[in-house]
This record gives sequence, C-alpha cells and structure tokens, in this order.
Amino acid sequence: MSTRPLRFDNRFIRDLPGDPETGPRVREVREAVWSSVMPTPVAAPQLLAYSPEVATLLGMGEDLIESEDFARVFGGNALYAGMAPWAANYGGHQFGHWAGQLGDGRAISLGELLTPDGAHWELQLKGAGRTPYSRGADGRAVLRSSIREFLCSEAMHHLGVPTTRALSLVGTGDAVVRDMFYDGHPEAEPGAIVCRVAPSFIRFGSFELPASRGDTTLLRQLADVCIARDFPALAEA
Repeated sequence: MSTRPLRFDNRFIRDLPGDPETGPRVREVREAVWSSVMPTPVAAPQLLAYSPEVATLLGMGEDLIESEDFARVFGGNALYAGMAPWAANYGGHQFGHWAGQLGDGRAISLGELLTPDGAHWELQLKGAGRTPYSRGADGRAVLRSSIREFLCSEAMHHLGVPTTRALSLVGTGDAVVRDMFYDGHPEAEPGAIVCRVAPSFIRFGSFELPASRGDTTLLRQLADVCIARDFPALAEA
C-alpha cells in the first residue's frame, strides 16, 4: 500500500485554551490544558519495530514506513507538515494521594491524524524529552520498558481490552541512566521512543485538575469539547 499525503486536524489544541508560554521550562500551568513543546532531538534515530496493522489503520504504507524521514519524525528529530507538538496538562493521584498538576512529563503529542475514513488518531511520542510537566525527570524512556509497552499495547488490543495502540518503536542512539532495580545502582541503558496511538488522550485527570483549582470555566470548556467530539449523542440529549 502506498501512502496518501498525511492530513492533520489538531482539534485538541485548536478548540481548547493553551499555555501562552512555549518550551520545556518546568512550570505550573493554569487556565490551559496544553503547552506547546518540541521533542528533543536524539543522536541516531533507528526504526526497530512497527505494527503493520496500526500503520494500515492510519493509512501509512510501506513507502512511508521505510523512508528515512519516518525514523526521524517518530524519533523526535523532524515533523511532517501539519504536526504541531504539545504536552497535555492534567492532574492525578500518586501513591493514594492527590498530587495536583502532573501532565505529560515524557510524552509529546505530534498531532491528530485525519484518516481517509474520517477518523482522528492522536499520535504521541513517549520518551521524547522534557516538557513543562517533567518536574525533575529527563523526559526519556529506556529500550526495555519501551519494548514492553509496544508489545503489551498490541497484545491487549487483540485480547479485546480497550487500550492505546502502538505504531512504532525507535531506538534513539542515546544512553539513558536508570536505576533498574531501585537499589541505588543506576546504569546507562539504550534509549527508545514509542509512538502511542489513540482517538484521544483526554483522561479523568484532565477534568480533576481544573476542578481542584475551582476553574469552572476551563472545566466546562473541556467537557463541552469532549462531549461534542467523542460523545455527540449526549449533546442531543
């Protein structure tokens, strides 16, 4: 299958308020559900694996997958026309306690791909570098955990469990230091980036954060957009 020109329709950042500041400086973000941030380039992006089924779902042919640009784009070193990277702002709980603002600390969405059948698929790189929500972390991911996510995402889908899909696994050529066994002995490991795919990455925490701050205006905006695009039958009720 050859690839038609990719078309992006980035509804999330078009329809919802964004952070006026751009870039990865760590900060508290208010009155916004996303921040514009570019992936951090890597030394030597190399495609290690991809899901032919997901590629077909997205209208991506072998000509695109096998091109040098594909590894560069999904390794964080380049963009296709129409992509506009962002990191999402949301809250959540950690270890049983409300943690306030969390956000995409090592995930960056590249854009929402509009397929020929009219479906929207958000393409998100995990391990793409620092964002405003990275706190003290480096925004990177190691190969072992990336392989696990790539395989488990597709396995869960075929077991009938609704989940994100995995398009690609790209080695970065960079080392990432991690304490694998949490025993105080960190070591350098190969880095990697997984491209996760879903119709939307809006989550409970997207609503919890503005609710916790008393920002009912943003909460209503987010709810209205979510209903209109993902649950249109509710808008008619």
